[in-house]
Amino acid sequence: MSADTAQHFLSSIWRGLHGPRAIAPGVEFVGSGVLPSIFAVEDLAAAAVGAAGLAVSELLSASGGRPGQVTVDRKLASLWFGWSIQPVGWALPAPWDPIAGDYEALDGWIRLHTNAPHHRAAALAVLGVLPEREAVARSVAASKAEELQDAVVRAGGCAAAMHSLQEWRIHPQGAAVTGEPLVHFDHCADRNESKWQPGSSQPLQGLRVLDLTRVLAGPVATRFLAAFGAQVLRIDPPEWDEPAVVPDVTVGKRCARLDLRTSPDRAVFEQLLQGTDVLVHGYRADALAAMGFGADRRRELRPGLIDISLNAYGWSGPWRNRRGFDSLVQMSSGIADEGMRQLARGRPAPLPVQALDHATGYLMAAAAIRGLTERLATSRGQQARLSLARTAALLIDGPRSDADGRAVTADETDWRTGLERTDFGPARRLRGPVTIGGTGMEWDLPAARLGSSPAVW
Repeated sequence: MSADTAQHFLSSIWRGLHGPRAIAPGVEFVGSGVLPSIFAVEDLAAAAVGAAGLAVSELLSASGGRPGQVTVDRKLASLWFGWSIQPVGWALPAPWDPIAGDYEALDGWIRLHTNAPHHRAAALAVLGVLPEREAVARSVAASKAEELQDAVVRAGGCAAAMHSLQEWRIHPQGAAVTGEPLVHFDHCADRNESKWQPGSSQPLQGLRVLDLTRVLAGPVATRFLAAFGAQVLRIDPPEWDEPAVVPDVTVGKRCARLDLRTSPDRAVFEQLLQGTDVLVHGYRADALAAMGFGADRRRELRPGLIDISLNAYGWSGPWRNRRGFDSLVQMSSGIADEGMRQLARGRPAPLPVQALDHATGYLMAAAAIRGLTERLATSRGQQARLSLARTAALLIDGPRSDADGRAVTADETDWRTGLERTDFGPARRLRGPVTIGGTGMEWDLPAARLGSSPAVW
């Protein structure tokens, strides 16, 4: 891992965040992390964490406090791009549904994402097979990858045919994403009604963050905000669960459920939004608007809102409303194909971790904090839009890496002292990867089950 490469990514990210150029070098990278890939994944990890830390430091300075040196532990940053939790006496569920994965089609490869039951049902209905991996493989082998991808998507499922880097560059969606900024900011005209100010003990103490996100980038963003004192309330629909990742990403948060299809729960949501400082959401581009909570309505309910939104495939182009996940974007954007080619493997070779999700999560957190800094100066709200596909472009266009070596593993000194009493059982949690002026990442609440708290501030 190279400090120069990490600094390269940090500079690109900080420019994308419209951060003051003079403070961009103000991050110290220590230690080393290894995430073997032809792409510089560990450098992106350190830089993304560093950008979020730099945003906290800038906020402290803007509010009259001491900004403090931002220090990123590169080993811990790499580890946090995997799993931050180690169960003690229990086990995390398997992260993938048995049907999910890469399959060889007639003319290439395709990835099916079937972790959600309705996505699984859609793929199986298109393929016309029982939920058996061998049967799925036979049916896929008789299909063309792009045609199958489109059929699964039309059926409400999630799939991605594998493209090369060049194919993605000339693809209508790839070309659209390349033309987008890393972070798209809109400065709103509404006057801020929040009285929140940065805290003296924790920078984000008392900040109200409403979290409408799912696996994985959004929860990473709000987990970071919670680590510096934010009061995070996560809202999920009644039927949703993501058991493999909830223990990892809900630390520091309260988790409630609302059904926005019902009038009583819509009223509760409106009340929550009226008391929110930062809204983080990961619905498709038009989803909240279709439920009556478009951007104008959100600003009407909460003038001065810092509104951070995530999309998988970007905010322009024909796929702007397409469902997507990190592993699918890696297939679409050429990352998995380039790994396969450069490493001379016979099947897709994705990144060793869900790096697009994690990196975008820290960028979302940084965008939220930069929005707070701007609000202190202008008393105006702000919107920021990010996407996994645009983060992929940042990684693809950056320096390459050496794929040799073993992935970094945690030592005893990498874990926080004491056990975290989660809703699932006791667990160890990694130490935070960034400090600001000696202030590290701390969470007041252990990881919680979805729906375990009431929907109130």
